[in-house]
Amino acid sequence: MTDEVQIHTHGAAGHISLNRPKALHALTLPMCHAMSAALSKWAGDDDIKAVILDHAEGRGFCAGGDIAFLRDSALNDGGASGRKFFHDEYQLNHQLFTYEKPTVAFMDGITMGGGVGIAMPCQYRVATENTRFAMPETGIGLFPDVGGGWYLSRLGGRTGQFLALTGARLDGAECHFLGLATHYLPADKLTEAKARIIDNPDRIAGILSELSITPPEPRIEANCDRINRHFASDRYEDILASLEAEDNEWAAKELATLGTKSPQTCKVALRQLATSATLDDFADNMAMEYRIASRVLTRPDFAEGVRAVITDKTNDPQWDPATPEGVSDELIDGIFAPLPDDEEWKPL
Repeated sequence: MTDEVQIHTHGAAGHISLNRPKALHALTLPMCHAMSAALSKWAGDDDIKAVILDHAEGRGFCAGGDIAFLRDSALNDGGASGRKFFHDEYQLNHQLFTYEKPTVAFMDGITMGGGVGIAMPCQYRVATENTRFAMPETGIGLFPDVGGGWYLSRLGGRTGQFLALTGARLDGAECHFLGLATHYLPADKLTEAKARIIDNPDRIAGILSELSITPPEPRIEANCDRINRHFASDRYEDILASLEAEDNEWAAKELATLGTKSPQTCKVALRQLATSATLDDFADNMAMEYRIASRVLTRPDFAEGVRAVITDKTNDPQWDPATPEGVSDELIDGIFAPLPDDEEWKPL
């Protein structure tokens, strides 16, 4: 176990609090293992009726996975330890998705990458005025994994493709509007919400509804038509051409944003979401995402993207291939190809 996750029971409620505030509660492998072990234990405990998932302190719910660890793996052990991290993290994502007891995630603060992966499978997902939700992986040569393909491909219109490619940050009102959050509560009501859920774990829906307020007008709503029009194609070059043809500030801004992203992983994300939309089993989605992760981890763009954006903060990644045209269908096919049978991802 690890002190980076606080695990308690309060009466009939299990309680998991992420506790790595200096890293905005970014997930490490021991954290994933501790959470999985607690969930497994409570699944067989008739006295536990529901599970609360939150963070102990600080301004983030969970900023993602341990990116520095993954880059070190890509550079120094051929991706072996990184693949182990993805494999077990995805098992946790699937475990939460299939969990038979009610789960409540409090997405108060930064909720990105790996944080999305543990929040979205929960039956109840609470956003607040502090929520900042994003899947920003294409900016570091990764892709919206941890089940991102499943969730983003099931949003209305082409919003999921827009979020996957641009890494746009959503506030709590936008999360509620899009259905990424089930409830919108003021942050100062969260302590009361948790206390009442602990006292009455069979009344979660009612408690959250009673404490909910009407969120502010979601900013993204005004841009939905533009998003659906410009991001309509699953071909990345078509999206770029559509934005280039539009002479307005919004299109110019989104085009500039896409210019900072890895062309390889933008194409990966579009294929990922198109494939995810055809699947009817979350486990099949996670197996596909593990194949992608296993290969993208050791492609040049990941280590370079982390260097430029996170490590050196120079924001000058040298992508390879450098252009969308340089990313061949054969390259993408190879990233999605099945792994050897003994290397494929499997649920817990």
